[in-house]
Amino acid sequence: MHVKPFIALATIAVLASSATLPAQTDTLSSVSAHLKAVESMKAGFTQTDQKGRTRTGTLTMKRPGRIRFDYGAKSPILLVSDGSGLVFIDYTVKQVQRWPIKNTPLGVLLDPSRDLSRFAKIMPTDDPKLLIVETKDPKHPEYGRLTLAFSKLASAPGGLMLHGWISIDGQNNRTTIKLSGQQFNVAVSDKSFAWKDPRIKGGR
Repeated sequence: MHVKPFIALATIAVLASSATLPAQTDTLSSVSAHLKAVESMKAGFTQTDQKGRTRTGTLTMKRPGRIRFDYGAKSPILLVSDGSGLVFIDYTVKQVQRWPIKNTPLGVLLDPSRDLSRFAKIMPTDDPKLLIVETKDPKHPEYGRLTLAFSKLASAPGGLMLHGWISIDGQNNRTTIKLSGQQFNVAVSDKSFAWKDPRIKGGR
């Protein structure tokens, strides 16, 4: 039986509080193998910000570089990357913000070719079924950091099941993503990452 998602994410929260736990012998090679084995993913997600506010939706990912957080037809916001940049759209106020994907914590998740040894490390945990990885660019702390939670599962790509992550952006804003119903290497069209610009008449 693999580790429950809430346990994996709770472990991240403990690590973020600087708890001291026994060291593990896991290496980053297993994480790299997982990232390279996953070409696409669909999952449900629950997003919680640092104030405890929660949103749910559907995540669609296609490597390299593409991801979409769809909060549902009734939501005025959308977060999507078309491969070149991460875009936040608020249709209520017709606002669009864009960042180069490599300048965001999600960059490591979307580019399996990156050398993890340069900016990632395994975090200690007292549960041998868990693998917690913290990633950050030491040359660019303003890009923030991403802490990923995996459980070891032989049937999952690369032997790891991604349960979610905690991202902390350059302004120290924390966002927790918990995944459910993960489907790996499913057919995903590039059109899934298209979006309409609200600044253009009729854009939604």
